[in-house]
Amino acid sequence: MKKLLIIDSNSVIHRAFHALPFLSTKQGEPTNAVYGFLLVFFRVIKDFQPDYIAAVFDFPAPNFRHKKFKQYKANRPPTPKDLSIQIPKIKDFLNVFNVYIFEKKGFEADDIIGAITEVSSVENIILTGDSDLFQLVQENIKVYFLKKGVKDTVLYDKELVKERLQGLLPKQILDLKSLKGDASDNIPGVAGIGEKTALDLILKFGSLENVY
Repeated sequence: MKKLLIIDSNSVIHRAFHALPFLSTKQGEPTNAVYGFLLVFFRVIKDFQPDYIAAVFDFPAPNFRHKKFKQYKANRPPTPKDLSIQIPKIKDFLNVFNVYIFEKKGFEADDIIGAITEVSSVENIILTGDSDLFQLVQENIKVYFLKKGVKDTVLYDKELVKERLQGLLPKQILDLKSLKGDASDNIPGVAGIGEKTALDLILKFGSLENVY
């Protein structure tokens, strides 16, 4: 089966920026995110030999979630300038290699990645450092996860996701987060229900609907 590599670009860029020491050109322009991104990019090409590549980016503006919940990601610090000015350089690099770039106003990269995998008929490998994307894993979708830095990686299939989440299936992650909330995105959960209780409930009843 042919392979499609889907790059969660902002996630990889952030991971590279924070994992590597400050690097710059002779003119003082920061390059650590570019360098780290390229390290991961070339390694994953070598490891998987994909037939197709899609690089997906967050659109730099509020999305539909902000309209539904004004406090969405309100606790996130602003993107460092040294990081943001490297993103256009990474896009230039991807264009040189004829890699398709996807981004859309009002949506996040996660939304576009989900849409791509929904219609894809090939094997999908998602490169990311964001564990939220584990919920997309199924027979033809795997997550190549940046566990730590830019070198420590794990390829997650359904069984590994289930093992990591103590028996939870990828499709049940949404229900889990609906109960416990998501502090990283400033999304509240059900009052009095933390991670352990939420996990116990979903494992016992199978879904949020069955809990009710």
